[in-house]
Amino acid sequence: MTLAETRNYKDSSNPLLSLNYESALESLGNDYYDEVAAEEFPQHILRWRNNALLPRLGLDPQLVKNEDFITAFGKFQQRKPFLALRYHGYQFGEYNPHLGDGRGFLYGQIRGSDHELYDFSTKGSGRTPYSRAGDGMLTLKGGVREVLAAEALNRLGVRTSRCLSMIETGLGLWRGDEPSPTRSSVMIRMSKSHIRFGTFERLHYLKRPDLTKKLLDHVIEQYYQNLINEHDKYALFYAELVQRVAELVAQWMAAGFCHGVLNTDNMSITGESFDYGPYAFIPTYDLYFTAAYFDYYRRYCYGQQPSICHLNLEMLQEPLKAVIDIADLQNGLSKFAEYYQVEYRNLILKKLGLGNLHFVEADDLLELTITLLKDSQVSYHQFFADMTLTFSSQWRDEPAFVMNDSEIFPALGASAVFHNWCVLYHKILNNFDPEKMVIIAKNLTKYNPRANLLRPVIESIWEPIIEADNWQPFYDLVQQFQ
Repeated sequence: MTLAETRNYKDSSNPLLSLNYESALESLGNDYYDEVAAEEFPQHILRWRNNALLPRLGLDPQLVKNEDFITAFGKFQQRKPFLALRYHGYQFGEYNPHLGDGRGFLYGQIRGSDHELYDFSTKGSGRTPYSRAGDGMLTLKGGVREVLAAEALNRLGVRTSRCLSMIETGLGLWRGDEPSPTRSSVMIRMSKSHIRFGTFERLHYLKRPDLTKKLLDHVIEQYYQNLINEHDKYALFYAELVQRVAELVAQWMAAGFCHGVLNTDNMSITGESFDYGPYAFIPTYDLYFTAAYFDYYRRYCYGQQPSICHLNLEMLQEPLKAVIDIADLQNGLSKFAEYYQVEYRNLILKKLGLGNLHFVEADDLLELTITLLKDSQVSYHQFFADMTLTFSSQWRDEPAFVMNDSEIFPALGASAVFHNWCVLYHKILNNFDPEKMVIIAKNLTKYNPRANLLRPVIESIWEPIIEADNWQPFYDLVQQFQ
């Protein structure tokens, strides 16, 4: 089979291979990527398939066999070329010109049933020119953690990539942060784009403004189509990116999520969350909580996430200045804090059941809620889960009834801040007709899943896998997030 025939190959017997793959990024030319091959693995066990995503690809889950996933996303048959993207990045504040896809590649691009372009990219598919001293592989635990993170964040309303499949590959890997040898996996991540801030930073480093403009035109054409016909589309692109990133960080903060490594090569040009390595959800409201054990100076701690993303957007201005006037860039970034505050406020009010209702005490309730969570150090996730579980229209009768049946009430009951919070919440409930209590109850259920992804929960899922190859607790937990 010739290369041209391989590029257009479709396997009609495999729905995943017969999808109408596009070559949007490939058509830009090899200034942006290298063609690479996938590793051949000794074993292929499908551990995860995301049936929830298949309808978005125009596929009926019942018509896609497990073997179809293994053939396409484990054995990597027929689909070529695979593209390892080139990019640079600021890593913990230091510029690194030696980056790129080191353990993955762009598998292909698909136009979804919603007419959006989606990228399939791998993680753990073997060495590339950018692997440096690494083996290009992904541990099985790393794959499990990423599946869980993506599904939990999606359930919590975060704009995130998702995992389409995860296959155990039979290799033993040596890692310093896991008992080794440890099991291995290869994963397919489905996201809006594989292009990062660092993709543009590399072009600036190479002094190629022509390639910067070419890539920026591509990004607008594919991911900011509402701007294509605008005369100032470049300035508007950056302004919209600022808004998307500010809202994304607000989503992380409201979800109690700490990404862990917000280097510029981990920032998507579409403002989407992806790449879940040493992430963690906060157990209590702690702005200094740090997810990555190697983040010694807490650069990427929970409370620093808004300022770090603002800084990353500011650094992105350097390569974009080749196309966009600096005054337009600065003006776009100046609205970051406003976008963040509006989104964060709305999200916390939704978690309190009041997001789509209007009342004058909204800002007071937001401030008092954060003060309560910070001072009391009760479980961040259990606080909102208990609100959902115990909510009652009787809370309108007396402030003392508010959350008095919750598990965390004994830890809060004597607190003056909690008393003030109950009085205010009681007052707000009485601003509304009794019929609105149904809406509040539905909001609480929608925005506060009972399941959480704290570190002990993840370990409790991993333990039966490693000890007895028992995957049922993993599947049960994922199901709670879907």
